[in-house]
Amino acid sequence: MGIFNKYSRSIMTFSIALMSVSLVACNDSNNRSSTVEDETPVAIATLAVTSTGPADNATDVGTNTKVVAVFNKDMKRASLTGESFTLQGESGPAVSVDATYNAGTRTATLDPIDQGGLGANEVYTATVTTAAEDESGANLLEDFQWTFTTGTTTDAESPTVISSSPAIDAIDVLRNTTVKVTFSEAMDPNTLTADSFELSKNPDGPVVSGNLRYLNPTTVVLTPADDLEASTDYTLNLTTALADLAGNSLALVTIGFTTGTDTSAGPAAVDLGTAENYVILAETGISTTGTTSITGDIAVSPIDRTAITGFSETLSADETFATSPLVTGQIFAANMTSPTPANLTTAVSNMRTAYTDAETRVDPDFTELGAGEIGGLTLDPGLYKWGTGVLVTSDVTLNGSENDVWIFQIGQDLKLEDGKAIILTGGALPENVFWQVAGEVTLQAGTTFNGIILGKTGIVFKSGAVLNGRALAQTAVTLISNDVTRPAQ
Repeated sequence: MGIFNKYSRSIMTFSIALMSVSLVACNDSNNRSSTVEDETPVAIATLAVTSTGPADNATDVGTNTKVVAVFNKDMKRASLTGESFTLQGESGPAVSVDATYNAGTRTATLDPIDQGGLGANEVYTATVTTAAEDESGANLLEDFQWTFTTGTTTDAESPTVISSSPAIDAIDVLRNTTVKVTFSEAMDPNTLTADSFELSKNPDGPVVSGNLRYLNPTTVVLTPADDLEASTDYTLNLTTALADLAGNSLALVTIGFTTGTDTSAGPAAVDLGTAENYVILAETGISTTGTTSITGDIAVSPIDRTAITGFSETLSADETFATSPLVTGQIFAANMTSPTPANLTTAVSNMRTAYTDAETRVDPDFTELGAGEIGGLTLDPGLYKWGTGVLVTSDVTLNGSENDVWIFQIGQDLKLEDGKAIILTGGALPENVFWQVAGEVTLQAGTTFNGIILGKTGIVFKSGAVLNGRALAQTAVTLISNDVTRPAQ
């Protein structure tokens, strides 16, 4: 389906907004001579480190572990040196090795093993400096640092697969699915190849070509070049060539699934992992005033329970969760009894992975649509990108089927004005709508919002705002007399 036919309603509505003329939308592409991309500027992402291995604040790291930084853009290999990517312990000299760069996975790796490995029980600080440069010549805007603490021994434990999408033996898988695997620990990006991560048609069919992405050190995604065949068995083979950052090999893993006959319009859905268990998940706090009603579980981590305010919660007898008259579900925090802390650590990691996945999707169908003002538009499934903020001054309609997906990449703030709504029509579902927002999300009084909010900054609900979806924030969520309802599981 061509871009004009597929997105004609969006283009026509945008034209209406600009011209203030009442027109009837049509699907005739013959009288259009250019795409939206030809008419609007393309936002260029700022160079950034999107994830690391070991993760920030990781503990008990093996002394034989490599250190990896993952970038969001293709890097200039010569800029990644022992001076632009450094590793310093609490004592002794810095680790003095040059970084290696893997263009396929956009990763830089330091291997301290030639200097005897890392010290035991040591806090290390890794730094990628502003000398790191992408292929276009842009540098990091500021130094990027993270810390981790080693244990007393080397890492001799083999990695395992903890989840996959599609799941093992899944049926009726969409033909335009992506294949995603999450490992138990950070994997060496240099071991990820088309031979070690291989999808093929059964029995003994051809290997499926596609794009392999090292989404973060524990998550790998394969996007097939073409739709998979209908009603067909496929097998993903993960070979022993795959290894963790300490060099421990993965045992051979095979994951089989069967496609159905359907495809979805728009990009592949964003996998939330265990973050999907929560209707609200925040790293620094959840607060409410007034009569709020929440359907679904809520959680905070790594902050503790004191950052949950206004809920008058009651701790369970085993102290693994709490309840509240405002929540039809349970409340979790990082300082509750095991297994809650570990579960939340995983969920927050999955939330950040989902944010990065949504943020780094490429080839948007629209860039800078409406110069950030999308009020009044009807938007078909697809990938939308803005380097600016997005403002909704009148209702926006998302029209599509129950399988269709929307991803909105927003470089600054997202704001819905008082009483405005994100409306779903044609069978579209809130669990298939993803709003990746680098700035603050503000739902003004009386607004209605559908979809999954992946917020890097705060998410603020003003009085009477309604959410059908999830609010997943890397900072805090603020509520004022709101209705929040999780989508279907």
